[in-house]
Amino acid sequence: MRLPIMTFWLAAAVAVSGCSRETPQTGDSAPEGSAAPVAAVVEHDPFSYAEPGKVRIDDLALELAMDFDAHTLSGSATYTLDWRDGEARQLVLDTRDLDIDKVTGERGDGKWQDLEFDLAAADSRLGSKLTIQAPDRNPRIRVSYTTSPGASGLQWLTPAMTQGGKQPFMFSQSQQIHARSWVPLQDTPQVRFTYTAHVTSPDDVMVLMSADNDPDASRDGDYRFEMPQAIPSYLLAIAAGDLVFEPISERSGVWAEPDMVKKAVAEFADTEKMIQVTEKLYGPYRWGRYDLLILPPSFPYGGMENPRLTFITPTAIVGDKSLVSLIAHELAHSWSGNLVTFATPKDQWLNEGITSYVENRIVEELYGKDFATMEAAIAQNDLRASLADMDPQAQALAIRPEVEVDADSTYTAVAYDKGAWFLMFLEQRFGREAFDAFLRQYFDDFAFQSVTTSTFADYAGEHLLGKHPGKVTEAELEQWLYEPGIPDSAPVSASTQFDRVDTLRQAWLDGEGLPAKDATDAWTTQEWLHFLDSMPPTLEQAQLAELDAAYGFTGTANGEIAMRWYPLAVRSGYTRANGEIAEFLEKIGRRKLIMPTYAELVKTPEGLALAEQVLEKARAGYHPITTASVERVIAVAKGEAGAPVAE
Repeated sequence: MRLPIMTFWLAAAVAVSGCSRETPQTGDSAPEGSAAPVAAVVEHDPFSYAEPGKVRIDDLALELAMDFDAHTLSGSATYTLDWRDGEARQLVLDTRDLDIDKVTGERGDGKWQDLEFDLAAADSRLGSKLTIQAPDRNPRIRVSYTTSPGASGLQWLTPAMTQGGKQPFMFSQSQQIHARSWVPLQDTPQVRFTYTAHVTSPDDVMVLMSADNDPDASRDGDYRFEMPQAIPSYLLAIAAGDLVFEPISERSGVWAEPDMVKKAVAEFADTEKMIQVTEKLYGPYRWGRYDLLILPPSFPYGGMENPRLTFITPTAIVGDKSLVSLIAHELAHSWSGNLVTFATPKDQWLNEGITSYVENRIVEELYGKDFATMEAAIAQNDLRASLADMDPQAQALAIRPEVEVDADSTYTAVAYDKGAWFLMFLEQRFGREAFDAFLRQYFDDFAFQSVTTSTFADYAGEHLLGKHPGKVTEAELEQWLYEPGIPDSAPVSASTQFDRVDTLRQAWLDGEGLPAKDATDAWTTQEWLHFLDSMPPTLEQAQLAELDAAYGFTGTANGEIAMRWYPLAVRSGYTRANGEIAEFLEKIGRRKLIMPTYAELVKTPEGLALAEQVLEKARAGYHPITTASVERVIAVAKGEAGAPVAE
């Protein structure tokens, strides 16, 4: 019997315009003895032109030629289709800046015929709608096309932009809605497809994809891939460069440039242990291999959870394993996101929030409760600080269906850290044993499906609240999901290590001198981050110089420290750090690490001029996503109308 909260959430799910109940795509490697998957309620995705209720891509076959001189991929995409609506006679695909050459369809006799198509004018957010006329409801349709040199989902690097400096490099970033810039697709997380690919390239680069990469593959300019599990489009990935492989375990290893690979293997040596820990908590790893690809510093994110081949920033390699929670996070996506996927970017927290919670559980199992508590406390403190600059809607964990947003505007600390905090709240109320059982069942029941916030809440009402009545109220769930701010019910992660850091920092601010060297020598990166995070907004020049002389913050190789020290230096007018600030911003493209400094620079005329100078030097090495983000900050500071929005 469902509790009243169940009725509330089920009504909310059914009332959404355009909802439909879809048959789950289960993929393979389901746990033995598991119940039949639960069918998820799916909403219309406002960030896609696709009409998956009428026809859906089941399988994708790519034939691509990689041209490093032209900065293009060209070839064809062939779709095996599931026509679901008996009246449907069109296939609608998402594209962005693609040159469509021709479209053909397979007839019943196996021969191919030309099909009429229309490529609509480009929308600044969504790209161009490609409508293909298919009066015979062809079982397979093929689109021949070429990408734009400025494709938003691809980055082409010259040899000088790589670590080795010998060969060019390219990589994709399909999330949120950038897959459409290099493959015409139903670019929505509600559609999952298997895929194969045949890629030709110069024979001096190794090509990899989010598929079954062979650790023993040789470079020959001719590569074939297969992904047997169905994935959403944002997990489609490709990369090519001077890459070699080193194993970590039988099912995990590292791809990287030759000078980086051994450092990465040493830093991420615990990857297999992480897989085993997560399997123990939440069920089997269902993707075969779990390999890491270390990208050049221009990669705009910390990591990207492409199945079988997670993309990782080199900024996580600092020599002491202090930032390996990034690997735990990307691995956790193999359950939360890759296996059970958010239905639209409005439900971003279902991917990132649950993943951030699982990440913290992995860290706790491997590195202890104290380390996990410090990580959680940093995230919670950062979130509280960032909420002050957010409008109320942006502070909500889930976005109601009627609210319009840009695809990447949901990609904030709220989705990650408030989402993880929400699950910590549920764990506290229901107890770890009960909550672990619930989460594991959730991953099993919705495996290889896309879900909405309403579906999650309804499912939690039946399988968590219904089994343990009186623990959480309907009002509390409503507040966590749809209201701004942090609820009063949020459990606070308190660290005794941070308490000691607070005492020593305050003593220094009160003029009692810097902490003793024997104390700070034992600090982890997390303690240093907390030391800087809780500084006053500005410091005196002498104070900054004293810190710099003692700890060498200016020029640090640790990006997490740099992203805290450099904004403090800019706000305080510590111009002697400007040279190192410029160097850091020019060589690092990870948005999380550089955007706080850009945001401070643009607040003064002198800083704005420096920001513009740095961007022009860095532009060639930045990913288009990073470039758009920096351009927007500069344009807003200059009061320019129509400032570009980073999607």
